[in-house]
Amino acid sequence: MEGSKPVSLQETIVSMALVGAMIGAAAGGWVNDVCGRKKATLIADVVFLFGSVVMAAAPDPYVLIFGRLLVGLGVGVASVTAPVYIAEASPSEIRGGLVSTNVLMITGGQFLSYLVNLAFTEVPGTWRWMLGVSGVPAVIQFSLMLFLPESPRWLYLKKDKSEAVAVLSKIYDPCRLEEELDQLSAASEEESQRKTAVRYWDVFKSKEIRLAFLAGAGLQAFQQFTGINTVMYYSPTIVQMAGFSSNQLALLLSLIVAAMNATGTVVGIYLIDHVGRRKLALSSLSGVIVSLVLLSAAFFLRSYGSLNGLYGWIAVLGLALYIAFFAPGMGPVPWTVNSEIYPESYRGICGGMSATVNWVSNLIVAQSFLSIAEAVGTGATFLILAGVAVVAFVFVAAFVPETKGLTFEEVEKIWKERAWGNGYGREGLLEEGRES
Repeated sequence: MEGSKPVSLQETIVSMALVGAMIGAAAGGWVNDVCGRKKATLIADVVFLFGSVVMAAAPDPYVLIFGRLLVGLGVGVASVTAPVYIAEASPSEIRGGLVSTNVLMITGGQFLSYLVNLAFTEVPGTWRWMLGVSGVPAVIQFSLMLFLPESPRWLYLKKDKSEAVAVLSKIYDPCRLEEELDQLSAASEEESQRKTAVRYWDVFKSKEIRLAFLAGAGLQAFQQFTGINTVMYYSPTIVQMAGFSSNQLALLLSLIVAAMNATGTVVGIYLIDHVGRRKLALSSLSGVIVSLVLLSAAFFLRSYGSLNGLYGWIAVLGLALYIAFFAPGMGPVPWTVNSEIYPESYRGICGGMSATVNWVSNLIVAQSFLSIAEAVGTGATFLILAGVAVVAFVFVAAFVPETKGLTFEEVEKIWKERAWGNGYGREGLLEEGRES
């Protein structure tokens, strides 16, 4: 284990977590619907903890691969569950900010992971400690989750109405509580009229659900295909282009970039409920396009030997702008939108499917970027990513509605009106959402 491993084996170890996350996300929707949001979170914690223990104790690379698969399964289930749980327990006017807080915990966790790895660099058995300590957050979350209630919407529609009312009464005042119960009662009536349980194929049979899934899955795909992981991966090279070359500086850059990512997410938490999901995504993509063009130009100038090293600073500027624009918008918006655009009976399944799209897209970008860069050049590759960001801008403008301040039931009416044109008052609802 301590010696060098074949590149293909290293790639397998790295990518196995993504494979596990894809499987976990795909199954996570079903787990959420059957077991509830709270139990799904607890299951994800247990699987993740077991995986971290397996990785830390792994006697050979193949056991390590199995541990990575288990960790990925836990991450996949959690990536579906957390946004839905938060959204269903949140008042509509602050729902976006609270769901975005989940993204902040992820980006903040990435920053802390760099610090933890740095702390263990001089400890015997370094990699075992690095991998094993990852189970600590799972233990903490599992312990705290035991004291939290189940999602009130899931309880009302799937299990125990009286327990749901007790949970909702802790969230809303009496007047607002009555409104929420009326909406849940209507949703429950619609649920009871459904003859069979929702299946994966049903997502594509219903026109309004199909449109919602197109918007949600499209956002998840474009989050990855606009190159966030690529830009993060390439950041050490960008710094070296600016004339700085040391491994310690590369690690410092990783810390700075991770800190910028987390800080940008904090800004997004404020903006998402004030500016709105759609506007935030569009402005975010506008900045991403400019940033990727700058990165592309820097690499082209480098290949031509132009500007005597100034290209490196152009690249650093492009990197900083990319993080500054991506983190507040395209970081949290896809997860927030996916937590609120599906009807209750489809929320688990569609959330799981769209999260799977995210992880699959992540894997595609991770496995293809270096090959494409080698084939056409790094500058051209970043230009391709900029072109994808332009397509993403058009997609959001055409297919993603504004959901700021709307109830789940009002969002349903948007999709019904878009699908069937039966005058469900979409324009009025959208205007209400923007002004609230």
